[in-house]
Amino acid sequence: MSSTNRTVVVTGIGAITPLGGDAASTWEGLVAGRSGVKPLEQEWAADQAVRIAAPVAVEPSESIPRPQARRLDRSAQFALIAAQEAWADAGFTAKAGDDSTVDPDRLGAVIASGIGGVTTMLDQYDVLKEKGVRRVSPHTVPMLMPNSPSANVGLAVGARAGVHTPVSACASGAEAIGYAIEMIRSGRADVVVAGGTEAAIHPLPIAAFGNMMAMSKNNDDPQGASRPYDVARDGFVLGEGAGVVVLESAEHAERRGARVYAEAVGQGISADSHDIVQPEPEGRGIAQALQNLLDRTGLDPAEVVHVNAHATSTPAGDIAELKALRKVFGDDTDHIAVSATKSMTGHLLGGAGGVETVATVLALYHRVAPPTINVENLDPEAEANADVVRGEARKLPVDGRIAALNDSFGFGGHNVVLAFRTA
Repeated sequence: MSSTNRTVVVTGIGAITPLGGDAASTWEGLVAGRSGVKPLEQEWAADQAVRIAAPVAVEPSESIPRPQARRLDRSAQFALIAAQEAWADAGFTAKAGDDSTVDPDRLGAVIASGIGGVTTMLDQYDVLKEKGVRRVSPHTVPMLMPNSPSANVGLAVGARAGVHTPVSACASGAEAIGYAIEMIRSGRADVVVAGGTEAAIHPLPIAAFGNMMAMSKNNDDPQGASRPYDVARDGFVLGEGAGVVVLESAEHAERRGARVYAEAVGQGISADSHDIVQPEPEGRGIAQALQNLLDRTGLDPAEVVHVNAHATSTPAGDIAELKALRKVFGDDTDHIAVSATKSMTGHLLGGAGGVETVATVLALYHRVAPPTINVENLDPEAEANADVVRGEARKLPVDGRIAALNDSFGFGGHNVVLAFRTA
């Protein structure tokens, strides 16, 4: 089957995050404005300049059998948990091929990670140094490779139309979902399980990000440390987890009577070509991605009432994104409710686009925009460029079709914007 204009819909969602072990508890935490940031209790944290992070609220060991977990990096464990929830939520009761409602040759998986199995690699190197060659796990390579989460999800659901792993730093999860949309739109697949995952709460990444001055050192106030748009913001808080959606052609979903959360309208992509870590300060690359989205999809800017912003709580990045919104939408940004959910989850790096897509889809489905917490003194530049939802969740328009955007940007200048619309 070949087409370039197939409508794509979201029929399943799954998540494991600092706010909950599933999508429902994560959404409840987001709407309530609850922070998942905690002090790091590991011994190694005592020597770190950054001693806070946002670990998952429910350990994967509670749902993955120990023998299986020993063969999976933590990032793959998160991806598998979120994917299995999304798969079941979409109404699939068995692996493709065992379930007559989906053809495995028409099923894909696209799960991204910005860093991949970094904890496995570093831990096994410690084993090598301390205990010798023979003690290194034979599962090390399949665990540390960046495509391990996607491969394991593909195996779990029986995907044979293609299993892919985009790696674009903190834009990876969003790029995976955009790739999945195109797989369905182009006719390569009818159903794709897509999202992002990350598990990088480890001494080396924390030390490295800390020495870059990219992370908040507000160790005395963990829950208040991630504060996008606040004048006192001083960097992001590292989070972990995964967010996964099941995407499906509208025709396929209708044939099997699936519940539809939202339409996946499409994606816009660009690159800054400015700096390996710093965003282009005026948001030109981001604006190009936004305009690319509008041009490619025909989305009416007036339909867009909500943006789940990338907003990591860094001084430069937060404002560049809002400048881009104003540049593309003009005064129309006055009716767009902007939420920075990293204020609650921390920054999940390559997993951020997956988790924030789940949040964006649920915001449309429930017509509620989550709050941005910890904004005590709104940056005047933020106030001049956008309507930031602060303090409490805000109701979105209840009449007519509405749309929302999920922004994701990454080191290297990667820019990805996803658009969703009520079904």
